[in-house]
Amino acid sequence: MEWATSTTVRATIVQASTVLFDTPATLDKAERLLAEAAGNGSQLVVFPEAFVGGYLRGSTCGTAIAYQAPKGREEFRKYHASAISVPGPEVDRLAGMAGKYKVHLVMGAIEKDGYTLYCTVLFFDPEGRYMGKHRKLMPTSAERIVWGFGDGSTLPVFDTPIGKLGAVICWENKMPLLRTAMYAKGIEIYCAPTSDDLDSCPSNMVHIATEGGCFVLAAVQFLKRKDYPPPPEYVFANEQDLTPDSVVQRGGSIIVSPSGAVLAGPNYEGEALISADLDLKEIPRAKLGFDVVGHYSRPDIFSLTVRDQPASIVAFTSSAPAAVITDGTKTGSSQKY
Repeated sequence: MEWATSTTVRATIVQASTVLFDTPATLDKAERLLAEAAGNGSQLVVFPEAFVGGYLRGSTCGTAIAYQAPKGREEFRKYHASAISVPGPEVDRLAGMAGKYKVHLVMGAIEKDGYTLYCTVLFFDPEGRYMGKHRKLMPTSAERIVWGFGDGSTLPVFDTPIGKLGAVICWENKMPLLRTAMYAKGIEIYCAPTSDDLDSCPSNMVHIATEGGCFVLAAVQFLKRKDYPPPPEYVFANEQDLTPDSVVQRGGSIIVSPSGAVLAGPNYEGEALISADLDLKEIPRAKLGFDVVGHYSRPDIFSLTVRDQPASIVAFTSSAPAAVITDGTKTGSSQKY
């Protein structure tokens, strides 16, 4: 695909279900959807939060205060097994997909780092390269049972041929200071992979678009009861009222312009590819009256400090381990013993 010289970008958000606890099948599905979107001319494709690895809607992983049930421990083991390492073979495959179909790909995934899981967004370019990631800073409510907290080192905004691209996940979008940090990085295409299907979500996305003077693309999964394992392995609170085709996450994906105009969605009808043409000239038009980190910022009154270095619980002061003891003295290190 040849890149257009115009300032218009064809973008698609994917509203679809993951294949829970089956990452290879999820990746196969992702490729089918990506191929369809690329076939329709899309240059940017955004998948929902936790698409690879899955979102455990309705689950407690058998956990209550000071108690973890064996069934919940086993559910977490399966969830960890379906998560992906970054880098890793699944990341390589996603990069290959982006290169094959010549699109910018934004993918929600569950990342494992040791035995801690993170709700992560991965970025890939049309050359088939992994660009980087954003880890969710603040898991919402019971998500904290299964997900760790990201830090300020994964708040990227990538300067790409289609615009400055970044992502904020689900209810992170309600964090004003996080949004401000993204605006300060110059974000133009603001991706919002989410599991929020509440009535308030579309209005929140309209607010962010007008606040930031950016395009907002909110991609939401659409899930039915049959997309989860059957009881007794997985039981919803109102299980007795559900049929296999009962909707348990209704979507609501939406694309909004910097002026607040809804370009596509919200869609509550089922799995779908939702597309719109983003005219990047709309960004400076919107900034004329309101630039939240520019002429409207008042830095003489307000300021924000973002700690964007990796945080680690362990720091080793030696640059290399000590050599094997040969004569009663440890050598090869500046450490004192």
